[in-house]
Amino acid sequence: MDKKNALRAGALAAGTTLMMLLMSSPALALARDDGDDPGSGLNVGETLGLYVAAPLVLFLVITGLVMVLDKSHKQG
Repeated sequence: MDKKNALRAGALAAGTTLMMLLMSSPALALARDDGDDPGSGLNVGETLGLYVAAPLVLFLVITGLVMVLDKSHKQG
């Protein structure tokens, strides 16, 4: 990929992200719906465990299973 196409792709991605951010309306998140019952928030440890540690463990388990169950024969 040449420099011009990379610059064009980056500009398109940045523009798309900016438009999505501008079109979203976070002010509507302040208005509660009927029957809305949010639970207590997560602390830092729970958040890191849920969004960082759990995906990493899942990735490692899947990688390990693929490596162990690989049926291809190594030609050495």
